[in-house]
Amino acid sequence: QVQLVESGGGLVQAGGSLRLSCASSGLTFTIYVMGWFRQAPGKEREFVAAVSRSGGKTAAADSVKGRFTISRDNNKNTVYLQMNSLKPEDTAVYYCAASGPLGGDYVRNLLANYNYWGQGTQVTVSS
Repeated sequence: QVQLVESGGGLVQAGGSLRLSCASSGLTFTIYVMGWFRQAPGKEREFVAAVSRSGGKTAAADSVKGRFTISRDNNKNTVYLQMNSLKPEDTAVYYCAASGPLGGDYVRNLLANYNYWGQGTQVTVSS
């Protein structure tokens, strides 16, 4: 049974930082692209960032480029999202997701490409 468990969310003031973690089990982590998505109240779930199987390629939404960094540790089956310079508009539930299994080293940014999802962790940024 595949499980993705997010942690690290919370309440932070604007300009602050948080680091989200997503621990995976039940899948061969190294053959999955990993991504982070978020969903704010009343809005659709949107792409935030993704990292390739090796960790050598990443992609990020324009709204978070330069502020958020995605990374992965294949020895720990864990993906991270370092969020700096947080803004109130970053407030959302953040979801970890896995796409695969895949044979190449590339990233994916479409929600429909992801087949496993975590339960989400709330991030709230106060002004």
